[in-house]
Amino acid sequence: MSLWTRIFGERRSPAQPRASFQNAGGGIVINTPQQLEEALRAGSLTTSGAMVTPDKAMRVAAVYACVRIRSGVVANMPLHIKRRVDDRTRKDASDHPLWSIFRRRPNRWQTPSQFKRMLTAHLLLRGNAYAMIVRSRGEVKELIPLHPDRVECKQLDDLALEYTYTRKDGRKVKLAQGEVFHLVGLTLDGVHGVSVIAYARETIGLSLVMEEHGAAMFRNGARVSMVLKHPEKLGKEGLEFLKASLDDYRSGGESEGKALILEEGMSTEQIAMTSEDAQWIESRKFSRSDIAMFFGVPPHMIGDTEKSTSWGTGIDSQTQGFVTFSAEDDLTTWEETINRDLVADNDNDIYARFNRAALVKGDIKVRWEAHVKALQWGVMSPNEIRALEDLNPRDDGDIFYPPPNTAGGDKKEKDDGDEPATAA
Repeated sequence: MSLWTRIFGERRSPAQPRASFQNAGGGIVINTPQQLEEALRAGSLTTSGAMVTPDKAMRVAAVYACVRIRSGVVANMPLHIKRRVDDRTRKDASDHPLWSIFRRRPNRWQTPSQFKRMLTAHLLLRGNAYAMIVRSRGEVKELIPLHPDRVECKQLDDLALEYTYTRKDGRKVKLAQGEVFHLVGLTLDGVHGVSVIAYARETIGLSLVMEEHGAAMFRNGARVSMVLKHPEKLGKEGLEFLKASLDDYRSGGESEGKALILEEGMSTEQIAMTSEDAQWIESRKFSRSDIAMFFGVPPHMIGDTEKSTSWGTGIDSQTQGFVTFSAEDDLTTWEETINRDLVADNDNDIYARFNRAALVKGDIKVRWEAHVKALQWGVMSPNEIRALEDLNPRDDGDIFYPPPNTAGGDKKEKDDGDEPATAA
């Protein structure tokens, strides 16, 4: 029985890939009463009264933005499989099976960007991301993503890792360490990643409660901007008539924007924003910045541009801080996990490497300034730069220009300038 059949049952035709086990949308997958009890004991309920799960957390705008931004960096950056030819030479290993996995198709229904985005989102929300490794004759043929909520990882007495995957029908399948591609985020025990949601649960729960409070407040018109004053006591009939008139006035439609007609000597008085309302707005801003801090994303990248932060004094500095401290962490995690779990022991010359130059792909000015300096200092040849821009090579484009102000260049300029004129 193949590994695929053990996990997912009989293989379907390529036209109908079996990917339905991913339809939980980030929520906790519960199939049995025992799993329900475990979920209730997991402590998802916060002191603010909100139940925070990865699925509910993604409904908070700040959480969604942070996960989208960090997973998008990994998803859109080209991942190269390289081969060490010698101590100084590297080249693309386009003939290696992993090249097809990460540059063309990791499995039968996902693109490389979809696969990387999905696993990075799992990593950010749960601290772990898993994929089943399908091998044939020792070569990796597919990477099948496994929902983290269905996977249990434990370390055996011999320090090897063992994974237990729960199928949709409730059956449990054991997987050896060599059968699972396991991305681990920040970890305290070296085996299990720390979930951001677990530690940011109170902050996210507060944000959820404030969202619900704000929605209810504006839906029901709980905060009034004015009061109606009556010179005498208003009877029951008059009160009901006034209430019906106000409901009709606030219902929108044809009444939208029209004046309110008052009777029996009633007058209006404006009310400024209360301190509770102001505190609610400030709390929402604080919660948004707090969530960005948990996910390692500069606040300006999720729309909070009110004030500078410890990321730097300018937007460019803050963005560079994100690339250095957050994006680089995700890229290194992917590279080292691929080298550990997917590269065979006898393939020591093969390694994975993201093309970090793609981070400035959208900034043509910065990109071409870098190209000019690379040409000027002899770091790259014209054809190497043309390849980065997806252009065909040119004739005599494999030369490397000598750097300016070098000994050879100075000597040539001196000889040209000091050469004595010959007599006619």
